[in-house]
Amino acid sequence: MSETEKFCGSFSVRVTKDTLVFSAAHFITFAGGICERLHGHNWRVEAWIAGELDENRYVFDFIALRDGLQQLIAELDHSVLLPDRHPQISVLQSDDGREITARFEDRRWVFPTADCRVLPLANTTAEEIARWMTLELIQRLKLKSNAGLAEIRISVEENFGQWADYRIFL
Repeated sequence: MSETEKFCGSFSVRVTKDTLVFSAAHFITFAGGICERLHGHNWRVEAWIAGELDENRYVFDFIALRDGLQQLIAELDHSVLLPDRHPQISVLQSDDGREITARFEDRRWVFPTADCRVLPLANTTAEEIARWMTLELIQRLKLKSNAGLAEIRISVEENFGQWADYRIFL
């Protein structure tokens, strides 16, 4: 056995690019009935996948991973992010489909439907957005059917130096 064969290692790929950024507005609530003001961020996204090398000698295709992330980012870019699973925030579309109204206690926001992205989240925190992006990417890129993959992590930066991660073992 050679010296290098004595080590146990693993492979992973990571994609982070200046183009993996989206601008979006949101507000979040805190325990005790506290609700932030509507505000926006330039959110940055990074993906990391670990697993075995395939027949091409790579874990996962960088381009497919980048393009999958870019598609998700395009869906969120320049929009208002609203949760549809929050116990105290109601998000309703108008009868004519042109407006979305969000309500929290005595506060009310009305937005054009085209400017909103209603997500299956309990709150529009960076943590919840990272989880949604991870689950979407797994489904869209069919990552569970790739037997060699072991783990995926999506990281979302809400503000410079403030990251939230969501990780799943495949």
